[in-house]
Amino acid sequence: MRMTRILIQVPVSMKHKLDALRGQGYSVAGYVRAVLERELSKTTTESKAR
Repeated sequence: MRMTRILIQVPVSMKHKLDALRGQGYSVAGYVRAVLERELSKTTTESKAR
């Protein structure tokens, strides 16, 4: 799969929470990618059900 980069700004408090996920074995990029994939698949599934 071909990948591209995106750049987003988040509040410092959110960045601290994302950084804390490293202790659970997540990288920030991996976590954000997983959340986006999950949420976008919901949108696709919901639109197919209509």
